Amino acid sequence: MAEPTTDARVSPLAHLAERMRAAAVTGARGVTLTEWPFLTMVNLRVDPAAEAADRVEKALGTPLPRQCGHTTTTGPHTVVWLGPDEWLVLSQAEATAVTAELREALDGAPGSVVDVSANRTTLELSGPAARQVLEKGCPLDLHPRAFGPGRAVSTTVGPVAVLLWQTDDAPTYRLFPRSSFADHLARWLIDAISEYRGPEVA
Repeated sequence: MAEPTTDARVSPLAHLAERMRAAAVTGARGVTLTEWPFLTMVNLRVDPAAEAADRVEKALGTPLPRQCGHTTTTGPHTVVWLGPDEWLVLSQAEATAVTAELREALDGAPGSVVDVSANRTTLELSGPAARQVLEKGCPLDLHPRAFGPGRAVSTTVGPVAVLLWQTDDAPTYRLFPRSSFADHLARWLIDAISEYRGPEVA
């Protein structure tokens, strides 16, 4: 008798799920921390001036961002600028399908398409106090005049290197640490959130 198949994957932060839920703060100083595991992430390298880049953009349905900090989004795909000829494709689609489609678009041209989904996990920090929590340990100027929805850059939060992406005005941020550093970052954020459970100061 065949045994039932199960998804044996365990996210890097499954063991902290309850602690993250318990850390949530509501109200005017509200902030929540959630893991979004198993998000498709594909590293793409191609000459942006080459014909292959046009084919890649057509396959993604969105232009490749050309400046540091910029992102583009269409349908299930968000493309994050990593360098002059390098991008990270974040997608709700299956990684195998995304990588196959992008490799077909390259069609042998110089470049690379690599599934790096297992390399990082995704933490989402959201709520009125989310920016203040990040400012405790992030060297970036996160004020809306300098950093807003659609911006994504490599930086550090606490002692951990991350890709930081602001997705909306709530504000909501997604942080992409290496899986091996995710536990350290999550615990740092849980501790940083704890101050907002106290009474508001007039």
